[in-house]
Amino acid sequence: MATTEFGRAVRRWRDRVSPEAAGLPVGGHRRAAGLRREELALLAGISVDYVTRLEQGRADNPSVQVVEALGRALRLSGAEREHLFGAAGLVPPGRGTVPGYITPGVQRMLDRLTGTPVAVFDAAWTLLLANPLYSALMGEWHGKDRNAVWRNFLGSGTRARHTAESRRTLEASQVAGLRATSIRYPADQGVRRLIAELRDGSDRFAELWDSGSVEQHEVAHKTIDHPQVGAVALDCDVLAVAGSDLRIMIYTTEPDSPDAEKLALLAVLGTQALTG
Repeated sequence: MATTEFGRAVRRWRDRVSPEAAGLPVGGHRRAAGLRREELALLAGISVDYVTRLEQGRADNPSVQVVEALGRALRLSGAEREHLFGAAGLVPPGRGTVPGYITPGVQRMLDRLTGTPVAVFDAAWTLLLANPLYSALMGEWHGKDRNAVWRNFLGSGTRARHTAESRRTLEASQVAGLRATSIRYPADQGVRRLIAELRDGSDRFAELWDSGSVEQHEVAHKTIDHPQVGAVALDCDVLAVAGSDLRIMIYTTEPDSPDAEKLALLAVLGTQALTG
């Protein structure tokens, strides 16, 4: 059965990914060098029970989103990703849909930025991958909150500090960006559902969407109000990955500044929290 091969493939590839390679802290006695189920679940944003049922062939029909998330967490090559989709009885997302595949080159770049908060978003601003320091700085998001547009209009919001003017600017930028993505990927049903939910649930989003604005403005400096280390001022740069339409968000601070010290402290606190 496809589900049996799917489970075997997930287990096989989980065993070959070390926690160090995935950016996770290593602590305690480990029976194997690979990822634990709990670690794979954390990286993929799904429950440990679901990972267990998938590996044991007791869960049928994993969604495209789940398979894509597992493929990213397991650091699969293009051919391995296609195999995993095939084992799940699915066709890998192709042209006309928002890309969600993180290339090995982008993954290696993230591996080298352990002291910098970095996250990767797709063209619809759904979080695909965040390194531990980014999660420690911004918090962890689950479900629909993983999409930045949904989160800011309908969800839990963000730790980033905003004035009324900066929030209006952010909202206009996000709507304009989502409009551009919907034009580039007209066949993507997920993007269409996201837009419909936002229009139904947020009068502000509907107003901006109906205005037809295409102007975008990138905020280059942010203050993050962190519950443990307080306010941290950072520069925020968003890099576009040619060919895959990914957005890499990178936060940096002035060297040897109080904000850099807070970020270094946060790296320790975040690691302790993950280990605990």
